[in-house]
Amino acid sequence: MADSTPGAGPPETAGDELVIARTFAARRELVWQAWTEPERLARWWGPKGYAIAVVRFELRPGGTLLYRLRQPDGTEMWGKFVYREIAAPERLSFVSSFADQDGHTVRAPFNPDWPLEILNTLTLHEQNGATALTLRGEPINATADERRAFREWHESVQQGFAGTFEQLADYLAEA
Repeated sequence: MADSTPGAGPPETAGDELVIARTFAARRELVWQAWTEPERLARWWGPKGYAIAVVRFELRPGGTLLYRLRQPDGTEMWGKFVYREIAAPERLSFVSSFADQDGHTVRAPFNPDWPLEILNTLTLHEQNGATALTLRGEPINATADERRAFREWHESVQQGFAGTFEQLADYLAEA
């Protein structure tokens, strides 16, 4: 099941919220596993061309995913998820942040006004053997400048996820 189709049109926005939708030609359980099992997540997460290492993975409310991304030139950056809600296999909620290697939240390397925390909610709906994925993200505990920066980067974030979701589609086709 290699095919996947992007959601129609540009990303939907409601104020600060960014909504990205995509349909994958794979069962919902497999898409869920790709998000919730570290060895699977490490096969597709992150920008194209980056290598990921999952350093900590605690899939439980309050648990943390800590990962390192290595760019092709060897430069590293760290990120983390702190899980809030886990309702297998349909809903996953987590706060994402940039981090240091110890898991402490840090500023984004590309913009000093990027929000420190983004609340993400992933929902999965199976339809005739395919899975409709919706990812909603919105800054939390953010200043007005951080919210503005997030809104200004909506298109760039959507483009980044398009590449990441291409990698997910490729992984699902192999799994």
